[in-house]
Amino acid sequence: MENKPTTITIQNFTTESGAFYATINLSYHLFGPALHTAPIVLVNHALTGNSQVVGLKGWWNVLIGENRTIDTNKYTILAFNVPGNGFDDTIIENYLDFTARDVARLFIEGIKVLQITQLFAIIGGSVGGGIAWEIAALAPQITKHLIPIATDWKSTDWLIANCFLQEQILNNSAKPIEDARIHAMLCYRTPESFKAKFDRTSNDELAIFNIESWLNHHGKKLQKRFQLSAYKLMNQLLKTIDISRNRESFLTVAAQIEADIHIIGINSDLFFTVNENKETYETLKKHKENVTFQEIDSIHGHDAFLIEYKQLDNLLKGVF
Repeated sequence: MENKPTTITIQNFTTESGAFYATINLSYHLFGPALHTAPIVLVNHALTGNSQVVGLKGWWNVLIGENRTIDTNKYTILAFNVPGNGFDDTIIENYLDFTARDVARLFIEGIKVLQITQLFAIIGGSVGGGIAWEIAALAPQITKHLIPIATDWKSTDWLIANCFLQEQILNNSAKPIEDARIHAMLCYRTPESFKAKFDRTSNDELAIFNIESWLNHHGKKLQKRFQLSAYKLMNQLLKTIDISRNRESFLTVAAQIEADIHIIGINSDLFFTVNENKETYETLKKHKENVTFQEIDSIHGHDAFLIEYKQLDNLLKGVF
C-alpha cells in the first residue's frame, strides 16, 4: 500500500485570480476494490496531509481500511494530493495564485479523467472539508453524500486572522515551519486539552515546561517532513474557503447541492467553531431536507477529528 501516487496532467488551467498554468500535475492514490467495481469515496486531506490515507503511514487509517468504518473491502477510496502539497514532485511557489475553489476545480478535472460520473461520498476534515464543500458547490450532482468534518463552507474572520498570522510567520521567521507549527498547535488544541495532558509539569533535564518541549517537538517534526512552499499554499487555501464568493449567496449555492449533507462539528473547535456549524445547519435546514448536524464531544479542539475516531465511527455508521 506504500506505493507511489499516480499522476494526471491537467492542461491549460487558469485560476480564479487569472494565473495561467500550461500544465499542473495532479497525483492520487486508490485503495480497496479496483475503480468502477465498487462505490467510490473521495477523501480530501487536511493541511499537512496527503493522498496516503490508508496503510502503514496512512493518516486516517483508524477510520478507513479493511473492516474499518469506511471499509476498503466495500468501498474504493480515491485521494488526490493538493498540487503543491509537497507529497509528489509538484511545487507551487506562487501560492497566492490559488484558492480552495481552484483546487476543487482541479479535483473535478481529475474525477472526469478517471471517468467517474458519480461518487458515493466526499469526506474531508478541516481545509479538506472546505474543498469538499467547494466541489459540491461546483458540481451539485457529483456525490450522494457530502461529509464536511471540523470545517465550514467559509473561512470566518477569526480563521482568516489566524491564517494571516501564519503567513506572517512563514514569510518572516528564521525558522518558519517550526514557528508556524507551534502557533498552529495552539489553534488545533484547547486550554483544557493542554491542562489534561501537561498540568503545568516540567522537564527538569531541559529546564522547561513539558508543554514547551512538546511544542518544540511538533515544530521540529513538521520541519523535517514538510516544505515551506507547501505550508504557504495550504494556509492560503484554508484562508480562501467560501462557496458564496462571486455568487449570489451561500443559500442559493448550497440549496442546489443534491447530496445528503452530514455536517460534523467539534464542540471545542477553536478554528471552525461549532456555533458556525450550527448556523450553517439551521440556515440550510429551512431549504433542504437531507441535511444533518452531529457533534463530536471532546476537550481536544480542532484535532479531535483525528483523535476521537470512536465517536466519528458512531456518527458515520449510518452512512457507510
